[in-house]
Amino acid sequence: MTAQLIDGKAIAAALRARVAAEVRRLAQHHGLVPGIAVVLVGSDPASEVYVRSKANLVVEAGMRSFDHRLPGTTGEAELLALVGRLNADPAVHGILVQLPLPAQIDARKVIEAVDPAKDVDGFHPLNAGRLAIGLSALVPCTPRACVMLAKTVRPSLAGLDAVVVGRSNVVGRPLAQLLIGESATVTVAHSKTRDLPALCRSKDVLFAAIGRPEFVKGDWIKPGATVIDVGINRVATADQKGRIVGDVAFAPAREVAGAITPVPGGVGPMTIACLLVNTVLAACAARGLPAPAL
Repeated sequence: MTAQLIDGKAIAAALRARVAAEVRRLAQHHGLVPGIAVVLVGSDPASEVYVRSKANLVVEAGMRSFDHRLPGTTGEAELLALVGRLNADPAVHGILVQLPLPAQIDARKVIEAVDPAKDVDGFHPLNAGRLAIGLSALVPCTPRACVMLAKTVRPSLAGLDAVVVGRSNVVGRPLAQLLIGESATVTVAHSKTRDLPALCRSKDVLFAAIGRPEFVKGDWIKPGATVIDVGINRVATADQKGRIVGDVAFAPAREVAGAITPVPGGVGPMTIACLLVNTVLAACAARGLPAPAL
């Protein structure tokens, strides 16, 4: 048996098309053009590529992109002042401060300074708390993407046994909350979990978000399970170019799983598409319009 490949690129392209259609409708009927401000401090190469990709897709969807590039020497007070100005700008519906930030800036202070209503990353404690108690909130993009990808294979997650390998505030914890909201039975596992392979083998859906290359082996997977791989890891190769792998050993896992996301081309494209979704949701909420079904 070879697992079905969950094509994140194609699924993300379809989602972006729905977003673009909604953006056109909002502009036509309400004179509303969603806008997102992306703040990049310093010149981290991976962050620069990611921010450029986000900006292109924002414009492609018909939204406004407000890019702010700050030098790596920028102080915390200066960045917080910019966030304050963006909070007050009615044309900006979403604010994304690209992480990681330079050492002189406390990322937690910056995250908490963003208006929760414009927190399209879903990292503000208010949004995290609302998600945890089942209230509407802006949800972190990668966990939202994971659930949407899983539901392309299993439209209802209700009653399924799911494991989230990883407990970060960015992916693991909010993903667990979303899965609870889908009525799945959720286990959050991590590096200190006892007999992790056996635990994983008992689950219908496995989400790997531990940040270790090819950590989850093929024999950890229940036959026919759905596997969503969040990891993006660069590993060395003989030609020095390196290659990108996930947190799951893909080739052996594909021989066991029922469906699996590739890396790259799985969760990554959907994460950016979900950022566009969050921006549209924030814009509608700011205008008092109902949330569109995207």
